[in-house]
Amino acid sequence: MAFLKLYREKLKHNYQFLNKLFKKNDIEWGVVSKLLCGNKIFIQELYDLGVREMHDTRISNLKAIKQIADDIQTVYIKPVPKRSIANTVKYADVSFNTDFSTIKLLSKEAKIQGRLHKIIIMVEMGDLREGVMGEHLMDFYAKVFELPNIEIIGLGTNFNCLNGIMPSVDKLVQLCLYKQLIEAKFNRKIAWVSGGSSVAVPLLIKKQIPKGVNHFRIGEALFFGKDLFTDGIIEGMHKDVFRLYTEVIELYEKPIVPTGEQMKNPSGIIPEFDEADYGKKTYRAILDIGLLDCNPRYLFPEDESITLIEASSDMLVMDLGKNKNEYKVGDLVSFQLNYMGALGIMNSNYIAKQVE
Repeated sequence: MAFLKLYREKLKHNYQFLNKLFKKNDIEWGVVSKLLCGNKIFIQELYDLGVREMHDTRISNLKAIKQIADDIQTVYIKPVPKRSIANTVKYADVSFNTDFSTIKLLSKEAKIQGRLHKIIIMVEMGDLREGVMGEHLMDFYAKVFELPNIEIIGLGTNFNCLNGIMPSVDKLVQLCLYKQLIEAKFNRKIAWVSGGSSVAVPLLIKKQIPKGVNHFRIGEALFFGKDLFTDGIIEGMHKDVFRLYTEVIELYEKPIVPTGEQMKNPSGIIPEFDEADYGKKTYRAILDIGLLDCNPRYLFPEDESITLIEASSDMLVMDLGKNKNEYKVGDLVSFQLNYMGALGIMNSNYIAKQVE
């Protein structure tokens, strides 16, 4: 059976690296825990590190977080579906919002539940995912300020989430200016300018984040040490907090090129082959993981002598070449993962999760 390991000491190292960086710059931050898909073992690891603010996009995951510890501030980080209003107020201390009619429903439900529901209003800054357009922001805030049981604790934005638009000093300064204008016009204090996510960490290291940005939401940088500007690793961080282990369930020397009439495979693809490979053979291993668990293009074999060929729903085929490392049935093949790879694996009920 395939299994995913979380390496506790590497996670701790990355957490302490980031926590020191944010404290040095007087920035509050929370962990985007959606990658963990509500896994209570891994959520507990975050709590034990000292994390007291977790962000997620699934109400069921926020519920799981609250079941571990009620003192964790839970943040729902996408516009709230109207059919999820009651559970959002119940399990999310804070939610991201962009629609006034939805916030009115949150206000009504918060009053019913006897709660004060905190919100962050997201602003469109160029990536064209969620966010209120800047020219509508003042009118939007004017209406929201009138609602009972709602507290606006921040305004925020996202970068590099849809169209790859990166944060810049100019865009972040503009976000801070929106806050200043709102505070001046309405004589209200807004605690957070939540303009930072993993993509902005390299800017913070280079001291290129405006002082007004005082809140970050971090997932990928914590779990993978990723520098999204260079596509490399942030110096001093670990990239392998997670590692996937899969078992070899078949291993034979076989032809490189298949034989017979060829049509599309179950994924709708017609694989192509090099004519120079006709008549040649290679060692092929089948691993106990497939498309049901993860997109194979997000998996990276740690043994560079083997190559991914293709996957079906429950099996992954690897080319071992001459099998110089003498793999055999029952052996484990390990993989590094990127964020999307780990997300798929975490979402699979068929992959065991362990801590080391």
